Amino acid sequence: MRKDASFIFSDEFLRYHFHEKHPFNQKRIILTKELLEHSNVLIEDDFIAPRKASDKELALFHNPEYIEAVKHASNGELEETKMNEFGLGTEDTPIFEGMHEASSLMVGGSLTAVDEVLNGRTNHALNLGGGLHHGLNRKASGFCIYNDGAIAIKYIRENYNLRVLYVDTDAHHGDGVQWAFYDDANVCTFSIHETGRYLFPGTGNVDERGIKSGHGYSFNLPIDAFTQDESFLEVYESAFRSITHFFKPDIIVTQNGADAHTFDPLTHLCGSMKIYERIPELAHELAHEYCGGKWIALGGGGYDIWRVVPRAWAQIWNVMKTNSIATGLLPHSWREKWQQHSPVELPHSWHDNENAYPNIPRKAEIKEKNKKLLAHLLKYTKV
Repeated sequence: MRKDASFIFSDEFLRYHFHEKHPFNQKRIILTKELLEHSNVLIEDDFIAPRKASDKELALFHNPEYIEAVKHASNGELEETKMNEFGLGTEDTPIFEGMHEASSLMVGGSLTAVDEVLNGRTNHALNLGGGLHHGLNRKASGFCIYNDGAIAIKYIRENYNLRVLYVDTDAHHGDGVQWAFYDDANVCTFSIHETGRYLFPGTGNVDERGIKSGHGYSFNLPIDAFTQDESFLEVYESAFRSITHFFKPDIIVTQNGADAHTFDPLTHLCGSMKIYERIPELAHELAHEYCGGKWIALGGGGYDIWRVVPRAWAQIWNVMKTNSIATGLLPHSWREKWQQHSPVELPHSWHDNENAYPNIPRKAEIKEKNKKLLAHLLKYTKV
């Protein structure tokens, strides 16, 4: 019998760990998992163990020479002169022991999700260990060693021959996945992100449209810094609906970075939990309308691991499993367990308090600017 949703998980996901002070902290996956367990919506039957991706699978996107460099770096054997060439040993992506194995498991989690959905065992699958969207063909970038999203989509194309819509709501542009399919008419990429004027990776302009046969299948909404919920959701929902209708995908893959929240320390967007409730609802709705329910969700960025990421990511699972978002108070047992470890006060409820939301004097100007971007993008969806 086909399940509604599968939760891809292993304790080994925590081995993807640069160092204690690095902002990318996979403890957020454990916090999310336990929030769902304490909420009684994640049970033993929901879990699927990930497998490690093979070198052949990694090479669906990554250059074999790069894969070998990551292996050597994992063992402390990569020549210093090679580190810069492959983006390893940088402040963003420092080398750690076992990085090849840990990264291969992240990729394997996304491939496991693909096979669960496309072999008919589940409608939806969630791999919070995935979403490492900055990884390039032969270079690590932006905390990302192997690009599981790009590999998973290549895997879908090679093994299932389906048209894929990739939707990225991370505050940083989904550059690695976009470039992987920039000349491919069978993969449509859509990224809504903070403008790259002041934020890594600096790409994702609205006029980045693809090349060769892929021209017209790349979409970007580089929204203004300090964008809040109303404007974010207005342009996002309109764009997502129009692009899905234009492309008519067979499957939707979403990257669910949770760093567009006002609490996030690395970005300048000012969203609240309202956007992280609507994002999965819309993906669920459109997956059922266009793809027979086939939807794979990945993790991504998110650097307030205590107050934001667990609630945002848990709502993806809530929608997948129950077709509804959670409301009201968070489980007391979860707060009691984790408050002693948290450097900040944990939230009491699924929603944000209104006083957590900053006053933005340029709100009307930002909203108007984002609407003009949307109008520009929507011209490209007219067929």
